[in-house]
Amino acid sequence: MKRLTISLRRQLFATPADGIITVGLLALLSWAGWGVLNWAINSAQWLVVRANAAALTIGRYPEAQEWRLWLLLGMLTSLAGLSWGRLRGASGWPLNDRIAAGLLLVLAVGVPPLLAFGPLNQIRVLFLLLILLLGRLAFSHRLSQALSKRFGDWWALIWGVAYVFGLWLIAGGLGLQAVRPSDWGGLLFTLLITSLTLLLALPLGVILALGRRSSLPLFRYISVGIIELIRGAPLITLLFLGQNLVGFLAPNGLAPDRVWRATGVLTVFAAAYLAEAIRGGLNAIPRGQFEAARSLGLSSFHTMALVVLPQALKVALPAMGGQCISLLQDTTLLSIIGLFDLLGIARSVLANPDWLGRYAEVYLLLAVLYWCSCAALSLGSRALEKRLASPGLQSIPKPQ
Repeated sequence: MKRLTISLRRQLFATPADGIITVGLLALLSWAGWGVLNWAINSAQWLVVRANAAALTIGRYPEAQEWRLWLLLGMLTSLAGLSWGRLRGASGWPLNDRIAAGLLLVLAVGVPPLLAFGPLNQIRVLFLLLILLLGRLAFSHRLSQALSKRFGDWWALIWGVAYVFGLWLIAGGLGLQAVRPSDWGGLLFTLLITSLTLLLALPLGVILALGRRSSLPLFRYISVGIIELIRGAPLITLLFLGQNLVGFLAPNGLAPDRVWRATGVLTVFAAAYLAEAIRGGLNAIPRGQFEAARSLGLSSFHTMALVVLPQALKVALPAMGGQCISLLQDTTLLSIIGLFDLLGIARSVLANPDWLGRYAEVYLLLAVLYWCSCAALSLGSRALEKRLASPGLQSIPKPQ
């Protein structure tokens, strides 16, 4: 505590001018925060959020099948908690990360029931308590490390199986009632489309980055053409082309659902930007790494796959984390092409004559939900950077 006090004093009150600026900014922030809090408690009409809770969270998903989403949320929350416990390491998090994680947990678990879900029945209360308990695993380092030692080599596979099972469960696998992707919406749709796009875009981005550096002219020209074409066009233009061009060219009855068309466009768009981040990581690896691997008898494929690419991904991880957050924010453009993501559902709610003028309440809730999602990605990325940090990479010279 004493060390924190000294650090704050040095950073905020080093000189009289710094102290005046700090006090002025604190006063301004306190005044603005008090105004927002007073409005939220005394003036805001949160009925618009409670009345449209289902639409904002799960879109048009059948209410009778809502238990699937609670089951999936509990499963993913437990896995995320254990993974977070593994990533933060034995030394724990710095104070600012612990404060951010605690605030994120309070907002993520407290805001939906207080503002969105409205009256809670016994089943929803039970599910919320279960999710709270599972989320607490994020701070249980001992349990996460014990499971890590037992299933460490299978952790990625466990996540993959859980993700595929979740998609299957939502869509109507295991003999359950089928639910079309067009009926997904709200926060559920936003998180699903973002996660699926990232899973597909990362390997495609690696292929494009390697293709751009390839010595084969055809492979290199195709990769450069795809990257430059995608990066040179606005995302909204590509989304309109994907929706209309694919539907026009595909034979009758064979055109994919509009949701999958949008997923394909977002995947290629994200892959082009991830490819440039990965290419920057590849350029940061010194030539000696290639020569050392070849001197040990490794082939070109094994040199790239086992020596160069893992180091390049570590170097490119901060830029890749930023691209992941940008992709989550870019999903708001899906509302323009008629898909009901979180922003699209909010706009349809505000178009209802019963809720005219209630923009502040709805958009404040959206801001909190988007902030929670982006903050989770940011904290996860920073924890992954810390866990994968390699002392040898810090001395890598910058490329000329």
